[in-house]
Amino acid sequence: MTQQILERVAGHEHRFNALFEEYFDRVSAQLDAPSFSRFTPDCVRLLRELSLRGGKRMRVVLLHEAARLVTEEPVEGLGAAALSIELLQTHGLVHDDLIDDSPTRRGAPSTYYAYRERFPDHPQAALGLTVLAGDLALALSLRVLLEESKVPVAVRQAMIEVQTRAATDTFVGQIVDLERDFAAAPDEDVLHCVADYKSARYSILAPMRLGLLAAGQEPALFDEELREYARLVGVCGQMRDDYLDLFGDAAAMGKPIGTDLRDGRRSYTVNALLSAVDGPERHLLEAALGNPACEPETIAAVREIGERRGVPGKMQADMRRYARQASAVTAGWRPRWRAEAVTFFELLPRWSVERTR
Repeated sequence: MTQQILERVAGHEHRFNALFEEYFDRVSAQLDAPSFSRFTPDCVRLLRELSLRGGKRMRVVLLHEAARLVTEEPVEGLGAAALSIELLQTHGLVHDDLIDDSPTRRGAPSTYYAYRERFPDHPQAALGLTVLAGDLALALSLRVLLEESKVPVAVRQAMIEVQTRAATDTFVGQIVDLERDFAAAPDEDVLHCVADYKSARYSILAPMRLGLLAAGQEPALFDEELREYARLVGVCGQMRDDYLDLFGDAAAMGKPIGTDLRDGRRSYTVNALLSAVDGPERHLLEAALGNPACEPETIAAVREIGERRGVPGKMQADMRRYARQASAVTAGWRPRWRAEAVTFFELLPRWSVERTR
């Protein structure tokens, strides 16, 4: 990314974080709940804490940069759309951590573990409240478009349809993500499909659609190329996540490596390892796969085997190939949209495969 783009990205993030705080102030004061309820404000507090304590806000950046494809002038409706995107993300994080039994998220207890700590003698209540917290975030993500998006009714309805479709696709993605791990060796097409449904459609495609809608464009006119771009960037991003889970720097990421291996997840990295090893090395890998008690020394041994077999280099080459394909899609945008904004989308795939966390 160029320095100018990085400054723009930082500006989008800074302004949105202030907007998100203001939004939760309003929700805390205005949410219709019985006066006796203590659990409802606690739920909103947990959602607020999770939502505000980190995240790259790349979806918000994509939203604003998509609008910049059309115009440099301020665009009405981007604030509510950004809130909707990040509330949907909060919903996903709450449910992901429940599904994965994750104790932490963004350097603090996950919503599920926060409830488990509060209700140690009532595990079903902790589970139920976690599900409901995620559901509340989803409902708020649609409600904010209805109540705070000051755009024409037709545009608002189109935005709600985008977010509803994005949520549905993400739920399907979560289902097939779990299903993938029951397959002995899912092929590359399955892995790409999971990345598309679980991540690309709501993290890349939906923000771009929302930004174009707010700026007065009809994204359906460009649907095929937007979908292809989002799919390729989503594949790059998921491959990078999977790569970093074993071959990344634990200190830079702020979390231990080898999580996918311990959880038995058939990720891009695990599949690449299984394709590259045999004999005693494969026995070691299969013994570690799905073993939550797998020792750090074993993870380090698997990593060393992967490095010796050239797995990191092959994965990096694949990521760069998909990144080039995604960037090539943007070449057709220059005659139609503002070159400065097109450059951001041209560079984004490369950034997605070079990031360290």
